[in-house]
Amino acid sequence: MTTPALLPLSGRRLPPLNLGASAFPHHRATLRLSEKFILLLILSAFITLCFGAFFFLPDSSKHKRFDLGLEDVLIPHVDTSKGGKNLGGFLIHGQGHDEHRHREEEEQLRNKIRADHEKALEEAKEKLKKSRDEIQAEIQTEKNKVVQELKKKDSKPLPLVPLPNLIGVNSGEPAEPDIREKRNKVKEMMKHAWDNYKQHGWGHNELKPIARKGHTTNIFGNSQMGATIVDALDTLYIMGLHDEFREGQEWIDKNLDFSVNSEVSVFEVNIRFIGGLLAAYYLSGQEVFKIKAVQLAGKLLPAFNTPTGIPWAMVNLKSGVGRNWGWASAGSSILAEFGTLHMEFVHLSYLTGDPVYYNKVMHIRKLLQKMDRPNGLYPNYLNPRTGRWGQHHTSVGGLGDSFYEYLLKAWLMSDRMDTEARKMYDDAIEAIEKHLIRKSNGGLTFIGEWKNGHLERKMGHLTCFAGGMFALGADGSRDDKAGHYLQLGAEIAHTCHESYDRTTLKLGPEAFKFDGGVEAVAVRQNEKYYILRPEVIETYWYMWRFTHDPKYRQWGWEATQAIDKYCRVSGGFSGVKDVYSSSPTYDDVQQSFFLAETLKYLYLLFSNDDLLPLDNWVFNTEAHPLPVLHLANTTLSGNPAY
Repeated sequence: MTTPALLPLSGRRLPPLNLGASAFPHHRATLRLSEKFILLLILSAFITLCFGAFFFLPDSSKHKRFDLGLEDVLIPHVDTSKGGKNLGGFLIHGQGHDEHRHREEEEQLRNKIRADHEKALEEAKEKLKKSRDEIQAEIQTEKNKVVQELKKKDSKPLPLVPLPNLIGVNSGEPAEPDIREKRNKVKEMMKHAWDNYKQHGWGHNELKPIARKGHTTNIFGNSQMGATIVDALDTLYIMGLHDEFREGQEWIDKNLDFSVNSEVSVFEVNIRFIGGLLAAYYLSGQEVFKIKAVQLAGKLLPAFNTPTGIPWAMVNLKSGVGRNWGWASAGSSILAEFGTLHMEFVHLSYLTGDPVYYNKVMHIRKLLQKMDRPNGLYPNYLNPRTGRWGQHHTSVGGLGDSFYEYLLKAWLMSDRMDTEARKMYDDAIEAIEKHLIRKSNGGLTFIGEWKNGHLERKMGHLTCFAGGMFALGADGSRDDKAGHYLQLGAEIAHTCHESYDRTTLKLGPEAFKFDGGVEAVAVRQNEKYYILRPEVIETYWYMWRFTHDPKYRQWGWEATQAIDKYCRVSGGFSGVKDVYSSSPTYDDVQQSFFLAETLKYLYLLFSNDDLLPLDNWVFNTEAHPLPVLHLANTTLSGNPAY
């Protein structure tokens, strides 16, 4: 399928909208009255109230009682003859009431209003004596007080829960000098990307490294949510860049606010923000990350308010109103979006003790289990209103990919107790292998896309993650097929390396064909770009961990050198528009996932296995590591596997 020109990020990520910040203006009134003019208006209002109070106060001669117009009011009467403990009936209040006391009360009220007005007038006069800067400073102080009060209101205390066994959050220093040198090079590239983002795009979602200014896309709405900061935190931490980590933490503590009128992608905000904040919390132990993750999760919950419980693709963080992408098969939700919430939501329930998050994702699973699947395959589209499949299009690339990944990782994250998830994964992979995986005439194994009964012999860069997934799921597979799936992972890794090696820049295209004599090469111009994607390097890392074949480190180093040579600019790193051109043009976007995933996987590739060991950590689809929840620490209920 040709990616539509205005297709938002979906699945593990489709090409982002490359629109400038001007395409998403902040809807704020730009016209401002001067503060002094406003204060003069207030002063006039006070004077009017002063005179009005004397004319409009009630006249005691007309209203003898403050009894809301009732002629008689029943007042309980305490019978004090019995110690004042028993009610002895009611007294009639109304007729014969003391008018003198009412006149005194009215006079006291007049005096209070007069005193309040005089005080307000004096305060207004004092304000008018101050300079513009002093007035603005006072206004800002009051605003800050309101914001802090709102933060306190949102920050409910979270229960104390035992932290899972956290192993390998640092170290990983390789003994070999050449490998250590390569690892240090990756760290230097991370520093270059971060420093330029800090200098030119701080607080914005992403960076335009050539224009040297902030950048955003429609997945983040119109707000500056610091996506790069949140996405990069755990990478900074494991690289030992602790000063930079603290800079990010300080910004998040003071500036990350989810009470904004902004429509965001539920999927992208979950994997980047909630995943990134949870990983930062587990690695550092800093409570602010856990608190922010829980606050944001609460803002996403209204997206599940659909007839089926399948969430909308987008939700407004302030109003809670949700909707789906206009291009998605008759208003459908997307498999890779609603199917890529499980890891983060299980951890949210674990940390909060609130089962609502766990129940939401388990409801999705139960619904999918009841549905018929054409040829055993999961279509990419599901209508959240009717609960029916949309267009019969199945992909292990964009729109489908991370759904399968999260079935496997739900099992791994549960300490292999969630056998229901493992069965769903095994069933899906068997159908994929039967209908989608083929060998080209040149002997390259590829994964095509199933469209209305036809196999399209094209593979996307996003699909290349599957090599690592097959290797990760080999142990525990049915019928002792571990060796088969490890070999399948190696074949996919080889095909994806060929897609890199057959370009001029030695960087992979967005999609590549296997038709006739064309193999592992992009044909269409709009599929020749590289936007700093991580999936091929991700597969290299998993294959290295499971085989220690040195070719995976060699292939990773080739990619490192190509990125540094062709994507590095003085203001950071940029994607390129044509990997087959010797003089490519830049797209001028430093994606947040470049810092979260691409550089992290390269760093891990050149580190020892004791850094974030896979027996103890499971990486979400944005490469944010979350700890395995061993049975002894798991308090979740509802899933028979637990």
